[in-house]
Amino acid sequence: MEYQRDDIVQLDLAYAITIHKSQGSEFEAVIIPVLTQHFKMLFRNLLYTGLTRARRLAVLVGARKAMAMAVHNQDTSQRQTMLQSLLQTGGKG
Repeated sequence: MEYQRDDIVQLDLAYAITIHKSQGSEFEAVIIPVLTQHFKMLFRNLLYTGLTRARRLAVLVGARKAMAMAVHNQDTSQRQTMLQSLLQTGGKG
């Protein structure tokens, strides 16, 4: 897309951040790329988190196949927090 000098007033400043960094925040509009190239990140909970950041508008851009993969894919990986061990030792360890 090309803009002429007189058209610059049509542009607004915008930022791109990860869904992870956006947790706890809200934005007027959110654009989420949903592509099969990102298959390692296509999880239902990540998509849900991204969608719930939008106050008024959420736009998903990409492939229907990737969206289906994300909706049907639950993140079952185990977190490596050592929380249980820390609780058992009282934080000494």
